[in-house]
Amino acid sequence: MTVNVGSTDRIIRLVAAVIAVVVAFAIGISSVGGIILLILGVVLAATALVKFCPIYRLFGMSTCPTK
Repeated sequence: MTVNVGSTDRIIRLVAAVIAVVVAFAIGISSVGGIILLILGVVLAATALVKFCPIYRLFGMSTCPTK
């Protein structure tokens, strides 16, 4: 895997992941919306931590300044 997520993108993903998880717990993680938000939060956090986004790869995008 090549790195394709830059530092600003990582911060935005981590903040969005925290917000998604908090909202998921606020509305209830046993509801459909809570489950969807929890999964979204985990995916955002995982892609931020490994610095790789498969969707970026699919479209040939990169927010990382290094090649």
